[in-house]
Amino acid sequence: MNNCLILIDLQNDYFPGGMMELVGIQEATANARILLNEFRKTKSPIIHIQHISTRPGTTFFLPETDGVKINQMVAPQGNEIVVLKNYPNSFRDTSLSENLKAIKSNNLVICGAMSHMCIDATTRAAFDLGFNCIVAEDACATRDLNFKGKIIKASEVHASFMAALSAPYARVISTKEIIESRA
Repeated sequence: MNNCLILIDLQNDYFPGGMMELVGIQEATANARILLNEFRKTKSPIIHIQHISTRPGTTFFLPETDGVKINQMVAPQGNEIVVLKNYPNSFRDTSLSENLKAIKSNNLVICGAMSHMCIDATTRAAFDLGFNCIVAEDACATRDLNFKGKIIKASEVHASFMAALSAPYARVISTKEIIESRA
């Protein structure tokens, strides 16, 4: 089984001091780093996704800022692929699909940010394209949302999206469970 780790948008603007700090981003990234180290150790394929904002009025992930850079905790090394994107779906107008075909990987382990946006859009697209997906639920982060004047806490947003992805789009499990299943 050729699993590929996909790390989505773990960029400085989502961290403390960034333009769009997420709830639990440091804990999620620590778990993403555990996965990253495991994939590096076994020389399994790794793809980093980096969002570059191009929409007018956007305030984060702006080109040529520190905030757009992939955070040092999970920074790409060596020949790890970096795919640049401009939309929540990491497959839209990117080389991701071609990269996955080139490395002959049909099994994706997905983590990163934000649970309700890019993790959701990418996982659903991957499923629709025929990939088998695992989402590392404790290696993803999001933020509080406001809907019609009601604040939905990040933990509720995250849980709702993980629940929605868990059938049929992905196996949604912990970092520990992913590593144990690779042993």
